[in-house]
Amino acid sequence: MNKTAKKIPADALREVEITDMVAEGKCLVRHNNMVIFVTGVAPGDVVDLRVTKAKKNFLEAVPTRFHKYSELRVEPFCQHFGTCGGCKWQHIGYDTQLKYKQQQVEDTLQRIGKVALPEIPQILPSAERTYYRNKLEFTFSHNGWITNEQIQSGEEFDRRVLGFHTPARFDKIIDVEHCWLQPEPSNSIRLAIRDYTRDNDLPFNDLVKQTGFLRNLIIRTANTTGDLMVIVQCYYRHDALEPLLDYVYEKFPQITSLNYVINDKGNETFHDLEVTCYKGEPYIHEEMEGLRFCVGPKSFYQTNSEGAYNLYKLTRDFAQLTGNELVYDLYTGAGTIANFVARQAKHVVGVEYVVSAVKDAYLNSEINGIKNTEFYAGDMKDVLSAEFIAQHGRPDVVITDPPRAGMHPDVVARLLEMRAPRIVYVSCNPATQARDLELLDEAYKVTRVQPVDMFPHTHHVENVVALELK
Repeated sequence: MNKTAKKIPADALREVEITDMVAEGKCLVRHNNMVIFVTGVAPGDVVDLRVTKAKKNFLEAVPTRFHKYSELRVEPFCQHFGTCGGCKWQHIGYDTQLKYKQQQVEDTLQRIGKVALPEIPQILPSAERTYYRNKLEFTFSHNGWITNEQIQSGEEFDRRVLGFHTPARFDKIIDVEHCWLQPEPSNSIRLAIRDYTRDNDLPFNDLVKQTGFLRNLIIRTANTTGDLMVIVQCYYRHDALEPLLDYVYEKFPQITSLNYVINDKGNETFHDLEVTCYKGEPYIHEEMEGLRFCVGPKSFYQTNSEGAYNLYKLTRDFAQLTGNELVYDLYTGAGTIANFVARQAKHVVGVEYVVSAVKDAYLNSEINGIKNTEFYAGDMKDVLSAEFIAQHGRPDVVITDPPRAGMHPDVVARLLEMRAPRIVYVSCNPATQARDLELLDEAYKVTRVQPVDMFPHTHHVENVVALELK
């Protein structure tokens, strides 16, 4: 612990009032010019704190006693709140959540971006506040996390679980009885698989040793079509795999795509592995404005389908397309945005790192009869070369929707060289977006900003920015 932290008397952090909420859902307290980030609280709470981590410029702490609860608090609706690693803002009313997400976007763009900004309108709320996700991943564990309440009950609990990680613990999984994030039959499928694998004594995952048979379960639901995909991921082949899959398919005949993956790697990603379609089709379908999108096991698709539609409409609006534009869609994924805007553009060129996603993008163009798109796979900073631009033409509009890490500096440099008249920057991380905007400020001015909430009860926020050449 650093010297500043050691100087704080043991009783100095008692009856402290939480003052604000900041990035990543943490709350803020200041003590003698020392910034303290606190989890598990709300602005207005009065608490005693215990320091858990000390850095040079800040401390991290957790509450040990509540003297007063904030008026901003509401009763969490999930029985797993506080133990599960998701939905950490359930104890705060939705209007308050939106207020702090708005504040997060404004503060981040001003503090990190340091660029001139237009007036930022109010954040667009999510239409659905529960059951809004179309994809969830659950992890098997042979040694599930037992809560204090369970320990104190004196009961025996089956430690073979299928659920979510506890906060900041890769090796601890809590058993989930009901999750409010994904509509049925998600909960029913998960519980049926958990009970079947327990009853048949199938080996569950040991996350530390990376042994066992059952690794994880992925469920994808398509609200617009009713399609349903299930993916079971295992460490190795086992005689029990096909009987398990047969049981799932018989019990849930509404499954339209049943798949499995054999993965003995050190991580659960399977973009480089074969996915076997055991029953049904290898895709499910989503629909949007008359377009039909194939979503495969490896496809990226915005996890809030209705929110994605609103986000894409906003992106298209910011792009100001007239039908004559050449559009570059960077980080195109399965070509969802590219195909969504293609009818309003002359030509769309999509670039994406994942090869299988590019195949999906071409397929999505084909099934919708879209002929003015083309897609390329590779590392963005390598593909987007001077030769590539010379071959395809200087774009009139660039749409970029990078991952949380934002754009590589080489990609930003290429955008500055291209000098496209307009850029629309879609971001799931305002901090890295602000960093990139500061770099683009050399040639571009920000003309529009619109925060969008797609993940209620979490700190995550999307933000769309329009830029024009100065």
